[in-house]
Amino acid sequence: MTPDLFANAVSTPAAHVYSVTEITRAVRTVLEERVGVVWVEGEISNYRKQASGHQYFTLKDAASQLACVLFARAGAWRKQAPLADGMHVQVRGALTVYEARGQYQLNVQIVQAAGAGLLQAKFEALKRKLEAEGLFDPARKRPIPKFPAAIALITSSTGAALRDMLNILARRAPCVRVVIVPVRVQGEGAAEEIAAAIAETNRFPELGVAAVDVLVVTRGGGSVEDLWAFNEEIVARAIAASALPVVSAVGHEIDFTIADFVADLRAPTPSAAAELLVPDCAELARRFSEIAVQLRRHASRSIEQHRARVALLGRGELFRQPELRLREAAQRLDLAAESHRRAVRSRLDEARRKLAELAALLRHHRPDQMLAILRAQFAALRRQLSDSALRRLAEVRQRFTNARELLRVLGPDATLLRGYSVTTSSDGRLITSTAQVRAGMQVTTRVRDGAFGSEVTEPPR
Repeated sequence: MTPDLFANAVSTPAAHVYSVTEITRAVRTVLEERVGVVWVEGEISNYRKQASGHQYFTLKDAASQLACVLFARAGAWRKQAPLADGMHVQVRGALTVYEARGQYQLNVQIVQAAGAGLLQAKFEALKRKLEAEGLFDPARKRPIPKFPAAIALITSSTGAALRDMLNILARRAPCVRVVIVPVRVQGEGAAEEIAAAIAETNRFPELGVAAVDVLVVTRGGGSVEDLWAFNEEIVARAIAASALPVVSAVGHEIDFTIADFVADLRAPTPSAAAELLVPDCAELARRFSEIAVQLRRHASRSIEQHRARVALLGRGELFRQPELRLREAAQRLDLAAESHRRAVRSRLDEARRKLAELAALLRHHRPDQMLAILRAQFAALRRQLSDSALRRLAEVRQRFTNARELLRVLGPDATLLRGYSVTTSSDGRLITSTAQVRAGMQVTTRVRDGAFGSEVTEPPR
Protein backbone atom coordinates (compact mmCIF):
# COMPACT_ATOMS: atom_id res chain seq x y z
CA MET A 1 0.00 0.00 0.00
CA THR A 2 1.48 3.40 -0.99
CA PRO A 3 0.36 7.05 -0.85
CA ASP A 4 -0.91 6.61 -4.43
CA LEU A 5 -3.93 4.94 -2.83
CA PHE A 6 -5.38 8.37 -2.05
CA ALA A 7 -5.09 9.55 -5.63
CA ASN A 8 -6.73 6.35 -6.90
CA ALA A 9 -9.52 6.63 -4.35
CA VAL A 10 -10.32 10.18 -5.47
CA SER A 11 -10.23 9.47 -9.22
CA THR A 12 -12.17 6.16 -9.10
CA PRO A 13 -14.30 6.21 -5.99
CA ALA A 14 -16.23 3.04 -6.91
CA ALA A 15 -13.27 1.01 -8.22
CA HIS A 16 -12.32 -0.53 -4.86
CA VAL A 17 -13.46 -0.51 -1.26
CA TYR A 18 -10.46 -0.33 1.09
CA SER A 19 -10.26 -1.91 4.50
CA VAL A 20 -9.59 0.14 7.62
CA THR A 21 -6.15 -1.53 7.90
CA GLU A 22 -5.22 -0.52 4.34
CA ILE A 23 -6.21 3.07 4.94
CA THR A 24 -4.39 3.16 8.31
CA ARG A 25 -1.21 1.71 6.81
CA ALA A 26 -1.34 4.20 3.95
CA VAL A 27 -1.58 7.06 6.45
CA ARG A 28 1.33 5.56 8.44
CA THR A 29 3.47 5.32 5.28
CA VAL A 30 2.81 8.96 4.43
CA LEU A 31 3.75 10.11 7.95
CA GLU A 32 6.92 7.99 8.22
CA GLU A 33 8.24 8.72 4.72
CA ARG A 34 7.27 12.35 4.30
CA VAL A 35 7.53 13.65 7.87
CA GLY A 36 9.88 11.23 9.64
CA VAL A 37 11.94 12.38 12.65
CA VAL A 38 11.04 15.80 14.07
CA TRP A 39 11.51 18.04 17.14
CA VAL A 40 8.28 19.07 18.89
CA GLU A 41 7.80 21.40 21.87
CA GLY A 42 4.84 21.40 24.23
CA GLU A 43 3.43 20.73 27.69
CA ILE A 44 3.12 17.18 29.14
CA SER A 45 -0.33 15.97 30.18
CA ASN A 46 -1.89 12.55 30.89
CA TYR A 47 1.54 11.20 31.88
CA ARG A 48 1.61 7.45 32.62
CA LYS A 49 4.54 5.11 33.30
CA GLN A 50 3.91 1.38 32.94
CA ALA A 51 5.56 -1.46 34.86
CA SER A 52 7.44 -2.32 31.65
CA GLY A 53 9.23 1.03 31.87
CA HIS A 54 7.42 2.49 28.84
CA GLN A 55 6.16 6.05 29.37
CA TYR A 56 3.06 7.46 27.72
CA PHE A 57 1.97 11.09 27.67
CA THR A 58 0.24 13.74 25.59
CA LEU A 59 2.16 16.76 24.32
CA LYS A 60 -0.12 19.78 23.93
CA ASP A 61 -0.15 23.47 23.26
CA ALA A 62 -2.96 26.03 23.23
CA ALA A 63 -4.66 24.57 20.15
CA SER A 64 -3.67 20.90 19.65
CA GLN A 65 -2.30 17.77 21.25
CA LEU A 66 -0.07 14.88 20.16
CA ALA A 67 0.13 11.37 21.63
CA CYS A 68 3.69 10.35 22.59
CA VAL A 69 5.37 7.17 23.80
CA LEU A 70 8.90 6.85 25.25
CA PHE A 71 9.88 3.18 25.21
CA ALA A 72 12.15 1.84 27.94
CA ARG A 73 15.86 1.97 26.99
CA ALA A 74 14.92 3.53 23.64
CA GLY A 75 15.38 7.17 24.50
CA ALA A 76 17.15 9.66 26.76
CA TRP A 77 15.70 12.13 29.24
CA ARG A 78 18.10 15.09 29.49
CA LYS A 79 16.96 16.26 32.91
CA GLN A 80 17.49 14.71 36.31
CA ALA A 81 13.90 15.21 37.50
CA PRO A 82 11.33 12.60 36.25
CA LEU A 83 8.71 13.49 33.66
CA ALA A 84 5.45 14.86 35.06
CA ASP A 85 2.28 16.59 33.98
CA GLY A 86 2.67 20.31 33.35
CA MET A 87 6.35 20.03 32.41
CA HIS A 88 7.33 22.05 29.36
CA VAL A 89 9.68 19.99 27.19
CA GLN A 90 11.18 19.53 23.74
CA VAL A 91 11.02 16.00 22.30
CA ARG A 92 12.65 14.38 19.29
CA GLY A 93 11.04 11.35 17.69
CA ALA A 94 9.61 9.59 14.64
CA LEU A 95 6.04 10.35 13.64
CA THR A 96 4.03 7.18 13.00
CA VAL A 97 0.56 5.58 13.42
CA TYR A 98 -0.45 3.11 16.13
CA GLU A 99 -2.51 0.89 13.84
CA ALA A 100 -4.47 -0.93 16.55
CA ARG A 101 -6.20 2.35 17.51
CA GLY A 102 -5.80 4.23 14.26
CA GLN A 103 -4.08 7.03 16.17
CA TYR A 104 -1.01 8.89 15.00
CA GLN A 105 1.69 9.32 17.64
CA LEU A 106 5.32 10.31 18.19
CA ASN A 107 7.77 7.55 19.12
CA VAL A 108 10.04 9.65 21.34
CA GLN A 109 13.83 9.21 21.25
CA ILE A 110 15.05 12.25 23.24
CA VAL A 111 13.36 14.49 25.82
CA GLN A 112 14.91 17.68 27.12
CA ALA A 113 13.65 20.66 29.05
CA ALA A 114 12.36 23.41 26.82
CA GLY A 115 15.12 25.89 26.19
CA ALA A 116 17.87 23.34 26.92
CA GLY A 117 18.93 23.42 23.28
CA LEU A 118 19.41 27.19 23.44
CA LEU A 119 21.33 26.87 26.70
CA GLN A 120 23.55 24.18 25.23
CA ALA A 121 24.30 26.40 22.23
CA LYS A 122 25.19 29.30 24.55
CA PHE A 123 27.39 26.96 26.60
CA GLU A 124 29.32 25.74 23.53
CA ALA A 125 29.73 29.25 22.12
CA LEU A 126 31.16 30.63 25.39
CA LYS A 127 33.38 27.57 25.79
CA ARG A 128 34.90 28.07 22.33
CA LYS A 129 35.43 31.78 22.99
CA LEU A 130 37.20 31.32 26.34
CA GLU A 131 39.24 28.39 25.08
CA ALA A 132 40.48 30.51 22.16
CA GLU A 133 41.55 33.18 24.68
CA GLY A 134 43.60 30.59 26.59
CA LEU A 135 41.52 30.54 29.81
CA PHE A 136 41.47 26.72 29.75
CA ASP A 137 45.21 26.39 29.14
CA PRO A 138 46.76 24.03 31.75
CA ALA A 139 49.94 26.14 31.70
CA ARG A 140 48.16 29.10 33.36
CA LYS A 141 46.58 27.07 36.15
CA ARG A 142 47.95 27.44 39.67
CA PRO A 143 48.92 24.51 41.91
CA ILE A 144 46.60 23.65 44.78
CA PRO A 145 48.40 23.76 48.18
CA LYS A 146 48.81 20.31 49.72
CA PHE A 147 48.34 21.52 53.30
CA PRO A 148 46.13 24.63 53.26
CA ALA A 149 45.76 26.44 56.58
CA ALA A 150 42.60 28.33 55.51
CA ILE A 151 39.90 27.61 52.91
CA ALA A 152 37.13 29.91 51.64
CA LEU A 153 33.83 28.31 50.56
CA ILE A 154 31.83 30.43 48.10
CA THR A 155 28.38 28.85 48.12
CA SER A 156 24.86 29.09 49.47
CA SER A 157 24.75 29.29 53.25
CA THR A 158 21.69 26.99 53.34
CA GLY A 159 22.71 24.36 50.77
CA ALA A 160 23.37 20.70 51.47
CA ALA A 161 26.73 21.03 49.71
CA LEU A 162 27.98 23.38 52.46
CA ARG A 163 26.88 21.01 55.23
CA ASP A 164 28.57 18.03 53.55
CA MET A 165 31.84 19.93 53.04
CA LEU A 166 31.91 21.27 56.62
CA ASN A 167 31.34 17.78 58.03
CA ILE A 168 34.17 16.29 55.95
CA LEU A 169 36.57 19.16 56.69
CA ALA A 170 35.83 18.96 60.42
CA ARG A 171 36.41 15.20 60.40
CA ARG A 172 39.57 15.18 58.28
CA ALA A 173 41.25 18.44 59.29
CA PRO A 174 39.69 20.18 62.29
CA CYS A 175 42.70 22.50 62.50
CA VAL A 176 41.99 24.08 59.07
CA ARG A 177 40.23 27.45 59.23
CA VAL A 178 37.11 27.60 57.02
CA VAL A 179 35.66 30.92 55.83
CA ILE A 180 32.12 30.82 54.41
CA VAL A 181 31.32 33.46 51.78
CA PRO A 182 27.53 33.18 51.27
CA VAL A 183 26.14 33.83 47.79
CA ARG A 184 23.11 32.90 45.72
CA VAL A 185 23.98 29.93 43.50
CA GLN A 186 21.03 30.07 41.10
CA GLY A 187 18.59 32.52 39.71
CA GLU A 188 18.91 36.08 38.48
CA GLY A 189 21.96 37.92 39.83
CA ALA A 190 23.63 34.76 41.16
CA ALA A 191 26.53 34.92 38.68
CA GLU A 192 27.29 38.52 39.64
CA GLU A 193 27.32 37.61 43.36
CA ILE A 194 29.67 34.66 42.76
CA ALA A 195 32.09 36.80 40.71
CA ALA A 196 32.05 39.55 43.33
CA ALA A 197 32.69 37.02 46.11
CA ILE A 198 35.74 35.63 44.26
CA ALA A 199 37.19 39.14 43.89
CA GLU A 200 36.40 40.01 47.54
CA THR A 201 38.06 36.82 48.84
CA ASN A 202 41.25 37.79 47.00
CA ARG A 203 41.10 41.16 48.80
CA PHE A 204 40.76 39.74 52.34
CA PRO A 205 44.10 41.23 53.55
CA GLU A 206 43.05 44.68 52.31
CA LEU A 207 39.72 44.32 54.13
CA GLY A 208 41.40 43.36 57.41
CA VAL A 209 40.48 39.66 57.12
CA ALA A 210 43.08 36.93 57.45
CA ALA A 211 44.06 35.60 54.02
CA VAL A 212 43.07 32.12 52.84
CA ASP A 213 45.17 29.67 50.81
CA VAL A 214 42.53 28.40 48.40
CA LEU A 215 38.91 29.11 47.57
CA VAL A 216 36.15 26.71 46.49
CA VAL A 217 33.24 27.68 44.24
CA THR A 218 30.58 25.08 44.92
CA ARG A 219 26.94 24.03 44.98
CA GLY A 220 24.95 20.79 44.88
CA GLY A 221 23.31 19.15 41.89
CA GLY A 222 20.40 20.42 39.84
CA SER A 223 19.11 20.95 36.34
CA VAL A 224 20.99 22.78 33.60
CA GLU A 225 19.02 25.89 34.46
CA ASP A 226 19.84 25.53 38.18
CA LEU A 227 23.59 25.32 37.45
CA TRP A 228 23.60 28.03 34.81
CA ALA A 229 25.13 30.73 37.03
CA PHE A 230 28.41 28.77 36.84
CA ASN A 231 28.26 28.91 33.02
CA GLU A 232 28.21 32.71 32.91
CA GLU A 233 31.19 34.59 31.42
CA ILE A 234 31.47 36.92 34.41
CA VAL A 235 32.14 33.96 36.74
CA ALA A 236 34.66 32.42 34.34
CA ARG A 237 36.64 35.65 34.08
CA ALA A 238 36.56 36.17 37.86
CA ILE A 239 38.04 32.69 38.37
CA ALA A 240 40.72 33.36 35.74
CA ALA A 241 41.61 36.71 37.36
CA SER A 242 41.88 35.23 40.87
CA ALA A 243 45.35 35.35 42.41
CA LEU A 244 44.32 32.53 44.74
CA PRO A 245 43.95 28.98 43.38
CA VAL A 246 40.30 28.12 42.69
CA VAL A 247 38.58 24.73 42.98
CA SER A 248 35.28 24.23 41.13
CA ALA A 249 32.90 21.68 42.70
CA VAL A 250 29.53 22.18 41.03
CA GLY A 251 26.76 19.58 40.83
CA HIS A 252 27.26 15.89 40.38
CA GLU A 253 30.07 14.01 38.66
CA ILE A 254 28.28 14.06 35.27
CA ASP A 255 27.73 17.84 35.38
CA PHE A 256 30.27 20.06 33.64
CA THR A 257 30.23 23.85 33.75
CA ILE A 258 32.40 26.59 32.27
CA ALA A 259 33.72 27.20 35.80
CA ASP A 260 35.11 23.64 35.81
CA PHE A 261 37.21 24.32 32.71
CA VAL A 262 38.61 27.65 33.98
CA ALA A 263 39.27 26.59 37.58
CA ASP A 264 42.67 25.33 38.67
CA LEU A 265 41.08 22.07 39.82
CA ARG A 266 37.70 20.48 39.09
CA ALA A 267 36.20 18.27 41.79
CA PRO A 268 33.36 15.96 40.69
CA THR A 269 31.25 16.82 43.77
CA PRO A 270 31.43 19.19 46.76
CA SER A 271 32.25 16.23 49.05
CA ALA A 272 35.06 15.17 46.72
CA ALA A 273 36.44 18.72 46.84
CA ALA A 274 36.68 18.54 50.64
CA GLU A 275 38.43 15.16 50.37
CA LEU A 276 40.90 16.51 47.82
CA LEU A 277 41.72 19.77 49.60
CA VAL A 278 42.80 18.57 53.03
CA PRO A 279 44.65 15.52 54.24
CA ASP A 280 43.19 13.17 56.84
CA CYS A 281 44.80 14.55 60.02
CA ALA A 282 44.18 11.33 61.91
CA GLU A 283 46.01 9.39 59.22
CA LEU A 284 48.81 11.97 59.23
CA ALA A 285 49.13 11.71 63.04
CA ARG A 286 49.31 7.91 62.78
CA ARG A 287 51.96 8.18 60.09
CA PHE A 288 53.94 10.73 62.13
CA SER A 289 53.85 8.35 65.11
CA GLU A 290 55.23 5.55 62.95
CA ILE A 291 58.00 7.82 61.65
CA ALA A 292 58.84 8.96 65.21
CA VAL A 293 59.18 5.34 66.34
CA GLN A 294 61.42 4.59 63.36
CA LEU A 295 63.56 7.69 64.10
CA ARG A 296 63.97 6.73 67.77
CA ARG A 297 64.92 3.17 66.80
CA HIS A 298 67.42 4.43 64.23
CA ALA A 299 68.91 6.97 66.67
CA SER A 300 69.31 4.32 69.38
CA ARG A 301 70.98 1.92 66.98
CA SER A 302 73.35 4.66 65.72
CA ILE A 303 74.29 5.69 69.28
CA GLU A 304 75.05 2.08 70.23
CA GLN A 305 77.22 1.65 67.14
CA HIS A 306 79.22 4.79 67.95
CA ARG A 307 79.60 3.74 71.59
CA ALA A 308 80.98 0.37 70.48
CA ARG A 309 83.42 2.08 68.14
CA VAL A 310 84.63 4.46 70.87
CA ALA A 311 85.12 1.52 73.23
CA LEU A 312 87.06 -0.36 70.57
CA LEU A 313 89.29 2.64 69.90
CA GLY A 314 89.85 3.06 73.62
CA ARG A 315 91.18 -0.48 73.86
CA GLY A 316 93.66 0.14 71.01
CA GLU A 317 97.42 0.61 71.47
CA LEU A 318 97.27 4.25 70.36
CA PHE A 319 95.08 5.17 73.30
CA ARG A 320 97.07 3.11 75.78
CA GLN A 321 100.52 4.78 75.03
CA PRO A 322 99.78 7.89 72.96
CA GLU A 323 103.14 9.64 73.69
CA LEU A 324 105.17 6.60 72.59
CA ARG A 325 103.06 6.22 69.44
CA LEU A 326 103.58 9.89 68.61
CA ARG A 327 107.39 9.64 69.03
CA GLU A 328 107.49 6.57 66.78
CA ALA A 329 105.37 8.37 64.20
CA ALA A 330 107.69 11.42 64.33
CA GLN A 331 110.71 9.17 63.81
CA ARG A 332 109.09 7.50 60.81
CA LEU A 333 108.30 10.93 59.44
CA ASP A 334 111.97 12.01 59.78
CA LEU A 335 113.17 8.87 58.00
CA ALA A 336 110.65 9.41 55.21
CA ALA A 337 111.72 13.05 54.83
CA GLU A 338 115.41 12.08 54.57
CA SER A 339 114.63 9.40 52.02
CA HIS A 340 112.63 11.91 50.04
CA ARG A 341 115.49 14.45 50.07
CA ARG A 342 117.95 11.82 48.83
CA ALA A 343 115.60 10.82 46.05
CA VAL A 344 115.17 14.44 45.00
CA ARG A 345 118.94 15.05 44.94
CA SER A 346 119.46 11.87 42.91
CA ARG A 347 116.84 12.94 40.40
CA LEU A 348 118.38 16.41 40.11
CA ASP A 349 121.88 14.96 39.52
CA GLU A 350 120.52 12.63 36.85
CA ALA A 351 118.72 15.54 35.18
CA ARG A 352 121.89 17.69 35.17
CA ARG A 353 123.91 14.82 33.63
CA LYS A 354 121.30 14.28 30.92
CA LEU A 355 121.22 18.01 30.19
CA ALA A 356 125.04 18.11 29.79
CA GLU A 357 124.92 15.18 27.35
CA LEU A 358 122.26 16.89 25.28
CA ALA A 359 124.23 20.15 25.24
CA ALA A 360 127.36 18.31 23.98
CA LEU A 361 125.32 16.54 21.32
CA LEU A 362 123.87 19.84 20.25
CA ARG A 363 127.30 21.41 19.95
CA HIS A 364 128.49 18.42 17.86
CA HIS A 365 125.56 18.77 15.52
CA ARG A 366 125.41 22.53 15.08
CA PRO A 367 122.46 23.52 12.90
CA ASP A 368 124.39 26.39 11.20
CA GLN A 369 127.14 24.01 10.06
CA MET A 370 124.65 21.39 8.84
CA LEU A 371 122.78 24.14 6.97
CA ALA A 372 125.99 25.32 5.19
CA ILE A 373 126.76 21.73 4.10
CA LEU A 374 123.26 21.22 2.81
CA ARG A 375 123.37 24.52 0.91
CA ALA A 376 126.64 23.46 -0.82
CA GLN A 377 125.10 20.08 -1.73
CA PHE A 378 122.03 21.81 -3.09
CA ALA A 379 124.18 24.19 -5.28
CA ALA A 380 126.11 21.23 -6.68
CA LEU A 381 122.91 19.37 -7.49
CA ARG A 382 121.46 22.45 -9.18
CA ARG A 383 124.59 22.77 -11.38
CA GLN A 384 124.42 19.09 -12.26
CA LEU A 385 120.77 19.43 -13.17
CA SER A 386 121.47 22.48 -15.37
CA ASP A 387 124.40 20.74 -17.16
CA SER A 388 122.34 17.57 -17.66
CA ALA A 389 119.47 19.57 -19.17
CA LEU A 390 121.80 21.37 -21.61
CA ARG A 391 123.43 18.09 -22.65
CA ARG A 392 120.04 16.48 -23.13
CA LEU A 393 118.87 19.41 -25.27
CA ALA A 394 122.01 19.25 -27.44
CA GLU A 395 121.50 15.53 -27.95
CA VAL A 396 117.88 16.02 -29.01
CA ARG A 397 118.85 18.78 -31.43
CA GLN A 398 121.54 16.54 -33.02
CA ARG A 399 119.07 13.68 -33.40
CA PHE A 400 116.59 16.04 -35.03
CA THR A 401 119.27 17.31 -37.47
CA ASN A 402 120.24 13.74 -38.36
CA ALA A 403 116.61 12.73 -38.94
CA ARG A 404 115.99 15.76 -41.11
CA GLU A 405 119.06 14.97 -43.23
CA LEU A 406 118.00 11.33 -43.56
CA LEU A 407 114.52 12.39 -44.60
CA ARG A 408 115.94 14.73 -47.18
CA VAL A 409 117.98 11.91 -48.72
CA LEU A 410 115.38 9.13 -48.46
CA GLY A 411 112.12 11.11 -48.74
CA PRO A 412 109.74 10.95 -51.74
CA ASP A 413 110.92 14.34 -53.09
CA ALA A 414 114.52 13.07 -53.36
CA THR A 415 113.23 9.95 -55.10
CA LEU A 416 111.38 12.08 -57.67
CA LEU A 417 114.54 14.12 -58.31
CA ARG A 418 116.29 10.89 -59.25
CA GLY A 419 113.72 10.28 -62.07
CA TYR A 420 111.02 8.28 -60.25
CA SER A 421 107.29 9.07 -60.22
CA VAL A 422 104.33 8.42 -57.81
CA THR A 423 100.86 7.43 -59.09
CA THR A 424 97.64 7.75 -57.02
CA SER A 425 93.98 6.98 -57.69
CA SER A 426 91.30 9.63 -57.91
CA ASP A 427 90.54 9.20 -54.16
CA GLY A 428 94.25 9.73 -53.28
CA ARG A 429 95.28 6.12 -52.64
CA LEU A 430 98.85 5.18 -53.65
CA ILE A 431 99.01 2.68 -56.53
CA THR A 432 101.74 0.12 -55.94
CA SER A 433 100.40 -2.84 -57.97
CA THR A 434 98.68 -3.47 -61.32
CA ALA A 435 95.97 -5.22 -59.38
CA GLN A 436 94.79 -1.83 -58.14
CA VAL A 437 93.93 -0.42 -61.65
CA ARG A 438 91.37 -1.20 -64.34
CA ALA A 439 90.59 0.16 -67.83
CA GLY A 440 88.99 3.59 -67.84
CA MET A 441 90.32 4.43 -64.33
CA GLN A 442 91.48 8.02 -63.73
CA VAL A 443 94.91 8.29 -62.12
CA THR A 444 97.33 11.11 -61.16
CA THR A 445 101.07 10.88 -61.70
CA ARG A 446 103.50 13.05 -59.77
CA VAL A 447 107.01 13.71 -61.19
CA ARG A 448 109.94 15.97 -60.15
CA ASP A 449 108.51 19.26 -61.35
CA GLY A 450 104.71 18.67 -61.06
CA ALA A 451 101.83 16.24 -61.63
CA PHE A 452 99.47 15.25 -64.49
CA GLY A 453 96.35 13.12 -64.86
CA SER A 454 95.70 10.20 -67.23
CA GLU A 455 93.21 7.46 -67.99
CA VAL A 456 94.00 3.78 -68.14
CA THR A 457 93.11 2.60 -71.68
CA GLU A 458 94.33 -0.96 -71.57
CA PRO A 459 93.72 -3.47 -68.88
CA PRO A 460 96.81 -4.39 -66.85
CA ARG A 461 98.78 -7.36 -68.01
